[in-house]
Formats: sequence, structure tokens, C-alpha cells
Amino acid sequence: MNRSSDGPDLAPELVQVAPGAHAYVQPDGSWMINNTGVVLGTDDTLLLVDTTSTEARNRALLASVASVTAADPRYVVNTHHHGDHTYGNWLLPPSTTIIGHDACREEVVSAGLIASQVLAGPDYGHLEVRPPSLTYTTSLTLHLGTRVVELHHPGPAHTRGDTVVWLPADRVLYTGDLVFAGGQPFLAEGSIQGYLSALEFLRAFDADVVVPGHGPLLRGDDITRVLDDLVAYTTYLYDLATAGHAAGKTPMEVAREAGESRYSSWQEPERLVGNLHRAYHELDGKPLSERVELVPVWMDMMELHGGPIACHA
Repeated sequence: MNRSSDGPDLAPELVQVAPGAHAYVQPDGSWMINNTGVVLGTDDTLLLVDTTSTEARNRALLASVASVTAADPRYVVNTHHHGDHTYGNWLLPPSTTIIGHDACREEVVSAGLIASQVLAGPDYGHLEVRPPSLTYTTSLTLHLGTRVVELHHPGPAHTRGDTVVWLPADRVLYTGDLVFAGGQPFLAEGSIQGYLSALEFLRAFDADVVVPGHGPLLRGDDITRVLDDLVAYTTYLYDLATAGHAAGKTPMEVAREAGESRYSSWQEPERLVGNLHRAYHELDGKPLSERVELVPVWMDMMELHGGPIACHA
């Protein structure tokens, strides 16, 4: 059963974060249950920030969007390639332009529908791969009437192809999975050092509202608190990796020996060992372009989890 049907507190909610700008928040923010964004231009142009994972969730997203505008999406910005942020692209009209970083397009094509096979619990319904058709390298500015929407690539962090979406007039920042509010970040396909740099990149926007890829909306002091927590987690992770790597221990041995920490109560604590694999890759001096082999990463994550990893999308 979808957990979204278990109670009203887990039902998706469209929240206005600024005039003409919304966040579509999907509790509880665990595997494949992400947040998206809805931005209306002064000319009624509609831009979406990401789609979501299953056909049912994507149809619910589009129905919710239809409650605030009759316009079809002219643009969708994919903040990165993972299926919970891209699997709904196919449901949009052919006239909709899908935008993403250069590496995001590459990874959407390369990954295909693998996430739906690895996290195989949900009924995904019909899925098709539809990658970005418009890509950029560093930054891109869209003008929706007089509304300015900026896209920025922070460098490799959560993935090689991350994008943040910034509304400068409203000080609203859609971060994609650079921010997991309440969950451990997943860095196996990105960069540990790059992620630390990206967190400082996010801090520099001095946003009033942050829409994370997963978890509740952040405002005011909560933004600083979550960014500080993510920096502390990543520093803790890198220190574990550095000591374990020097001692010749495997990522799993390091994760096991680490035991309980202040981060163990965060959602998806199994991600620790996946992130250690990424850190080892960097400590070995391997180039970012050389991907971490995800099969052993996932097997270690399941072992640390104590069995198959549930997905309630």
C-alpha cells in the first residue's frame, strides 16, 4: 500500500512559497518520494522543477498543478538524473522543453529505468525515458515574462549533473537533492569534496525559502541549521573514510565499526556505506568521470540496512 494513502499527514501538498511560486511537497521524503516545484511567469508561462517517480504520483502532481493554472508546462528543469526527479518527463506535452545540465542528460540516458528495477516495491505504472532536450554547462537564465529564473550548476556534488533553481526576486531556492532535510544525503554518484563546496554555494544565496529535494520546506534559521548539519555529516563521513582507507579497511568494515552516531536517526542510514564507497574512490585518486560501481554499493547498503531496502513510492 502507498504510504501516501495511510493518513492525511503523508498526502502531497502544494504550498505557495512566493506569489506565483509553489513547492509540491511529498512526505515522508524517503526513497523515490521527492519534492518538486511550480513556477508561473508574469506571462502565465509555466515551469516545473522536476517530476516524480511513479505514473500515479506524476498524474497527481499534474492534477495539483492544474488547480493553480490551466497552462501546460513550457519548461521542466531536471535538477539531476535520478528517476524520482525525471520519470514523469514522458507525461508532459511534446511542446514542453526539458532542461538539465549536460551531465544530467548523459546520466538520464545511461541510467534508463534502472531505479525502478532496484527499488522494485512500488507500482510504477507506465514509464518512458525522456531526457533533457536543452542542456547547459554553468548557468542559464530564463525570463518568464518579467520573472527571472536562474539555473546554476554547483559542480559535481550529489551527482555530476546537479542544478539549483533560483528565483532572485523572491529569494526562493529549489535545491534538488543537494539538500535532504531529515535524511542522509546520497553521494555515491557525485563527489564528497564537491558536495561540501556545493553546500557553501547554497549558503551564499542567502535564501528566504529552500525547497529541498526530500523533506519539509526550510525557512529562516532552519536553513542554516540543515546546511550546518549536512556539512558536519559530510566532514564526519570524510574523516571516517580517510582513517579507514589508511588502515586498509573496506567501506563496510568502516561503517560497521562506526556504530551509532547523531546521524543514525536520519532517514536512510544505510547510505553511509554507499557514501564511503564514493569517498574511497576519491581517496584512490580516481577521476570523477570514472563511475563508482553501483552493484557492490547497493549490496553493501542492503547488508547495512539488514535486508532489502523498502520503497513506499
